[in-house]
Amino acid sequence: MTRIVASLAFMFLLAAPLAHAVQPDEIMKDPAQEGRARNLSKELRCMVCQNQSIDDSDAPLARDLRLLVRERIATGESDKQVLDFLVARYGEFVLLKPRLNLHTLLLWLLTPLVLISGGVALWWHNRRRGRAAGDDDAVMQLTAEEEARIEKLIAAQNETTST
Repeated sequence: MTRIVASLAFMFLLAAPLAHAVQPDEIMKDPAQEGRARNLSKELRCMVCQNQSIDDSDAPLARDLRLLVRERIATGESDKQVLDFLVARYGEFVLLKPRLNLHTLLLWLLTPLVLISGGVALWWHNRRRGRAAGDDDAVMQLTAEEEARIEKLIAAQNETTST
């Protein structure tokens, strides 16, 4: 029983950092608008924490951005308009998942290109290695003339050592 309680307490402690940083005074009265604000907040990067959404961050700037998002939603702007405003103000870096455009093309294509290049390099290396192993076998095979000469040398060596 004690182990179960300890395990539950440990799980709650692990889950505590995952709790959202939204303060009660930030929450909008309309649940639909609050849902939109929370979804947008999860897509926006905290400029202080950088690898955390503003929904999860306790930084003052994240709070300001959450309030700005809610203010824009309250004025009737669409999600796209809110995101466009924030991108115009802070740049593409404010988005946790950057948009696919000319400026971010390398960012989106770099990982697949590296993986494909690595696969091709491995395939090419294994292919060359297989050919080299096949060449070694051909080099190691002796002709009948070479084998006869070696037999003669071995026989001559044996005669010299036995006498």
